[in-house]
Amino acid sequence: MSDSQLDTIAEIAKKVSAENDRRERQANTIKSLLTERQEVLVTMCGLAELESKNADYKVVLEILKSFNQALVDYTALGHFEIYERIVDGKERRESVKKIASQVYPSIAATTEQIVDFNDKYEGADDPDSLTNLYTDLSAIGETMAERIESEDLLLQKLGDQSLSRTEK
Repeated sequence: MSDSQLDTIAEIAKKVSAENDRRERQANTIKSLLTERQEVLVTMCGLAELESKNADYKVVLEILKSFNQALVDYTALGHFEIYERIVDGKERRESVKKIASQVYPSIAATTEQIVDFNDKYEGADDPDSLTNLYTDLSAIGETMAERIESEDLLLQKLGDQSLSRTEK
């Protein structure tokens, strides 16, 4: 083999390695997103349970703070690590772009609802600031259900595409 052929092979190997690294990072991001999502759901259930226990408002505030942090972390991870890449046109796979265009409006709308909830309760510090908490928490539960449904369609396509590429 000539030096130019070896250089070409080395360049191809480098590109394949970089693509595999990107897909591995994406798979890890998806795993992290699902872990964050689970934390949000568990914390949300714990917070909702406090209503029936007539818990002291200080306990509610403490769990609400944890819930808001988990909710923001989860939302930011999805937005900045997955959706932004697609919206910015960096995604090359047509099937992923197609499903993203279908689900992104729903995901964007749920992001706004999540931010509104966080803004409303981030500074909560007394019983009066919790007056509508459980009604709003119920609404955020519905928002999460909608987001998860849309998000799962996209994550499944991303995962399928990564899996099919690595199996070849």
